[in-house]
Amino acid sequence: MKIIAIEEHFLTAEIRAAWAASAIGTEGTSAFDRGEVEARLDDLGEGRIVLMDESGVDVQVLSVTTPALHNLDVEVSVPLARHTNDLLAAAIAKYPDRFQGFATLPTAAPDEAALELERAVQELGFHGAMLCGRTRDRNLDHPDFLPMFGMAEKLGVPMYIHPQIPQQTVRNTLYGGFNDMTDIAFATFGLGWHYEAGIQFVRMILAGIFDKHPQLQMILGHWGEVVLFYTERLKNLSRVQTLQRPVLDVMRENLYVTPSGMWNELYFRHAVDVVGIDRVLFSADYPYQYRPGGAPRQFLEQLSISTEDKAKIAYGNWERLTSSHARAR
Repeated sequence: MKIIAIEEHFLTAEIRAAWAASAIGTEGTSAFDRGEVEARLDDLGEGRIVLMDESGVDVQVLSVTTPALHNLDVEVSVPLARHTNDLLAAAIAKYPDRFQGFATLPTAAPDEAALELERAVQELGFHGAMLCGRTRDRNLDHPDFLPMFGMAEKLGVPMYIHPQIPQQTVRNTLYGGFNDMTDIAFATFGLGWHYEAGIQFVRMILAGIFDKHPQLQMILGHWGEVVLFYTERLKNLSRVQTLQRPVLDVMRENLYVTPSGMWNELYFRHAVDVVGIDRVLFSADYPYQYRPGGAPRQFLEQLSISTEDKAKIAYGNWERLTSSHARAR
């Protein structure tokens, strides 16, 4: 069975240099991109494909790792986004049966981000964009980003909300006070990343973005970035915030979820209970969750669901989601 994994990352020397030159940079998370992980992020060729084969993954949908260009200045991020997308398009052209792409966007310049999304989809053949939550102090529900979401809806492509570390004030208040290593781990993969990404999606609902753009489709990794586990509480927000549709309806009509390498059947079943089997996609979070032994394919194979539903998760739901804009091109 073909497997398409959609949260699979890469990085370039140019982006690393821009992070290093920035006053904000990665806010400490580049420490996770060193050594063997760094080498795997840099590889857009045969070495990556060998590990894909070992994992049982047929296609990777590639995206720049967090925080992408979200913390960079406009004059840096706009040309760098274009250059990065062109570089990725060249890699896809070399391995068209193995790679697909999510656009990297200059979110510091939202109008330019919308135009670059349009170019990446219509000219380069990408299937949407990867967002890393907030852009400095602007959350994803900020009015500045409405043109970007409007463009995604117009093009019929999804946008993936990837975790980014919470703001420094939030880290100091909620995740600090232990030691440097524990503080950064707590604020990222320990918990902070996942609350941050989930909250960005909930903010979009409460701001009425899905009322303005009812066909906009978003994706959350890690089985819904915590918020799917609190639908019993979140649905009550519809009582106090005036929305055209209840919170749960938006989750079931505008959200897809992926595992991001968290091979946990209990989480899978809860995600299906909330959004339905037709809104579960596959992702391995390469290279961060890569382990020898073929865990991605093994997880899918051992799920006690029908072959038809396995095919939906493995590739069918993704191909259906991305088929409308492919036909438009």
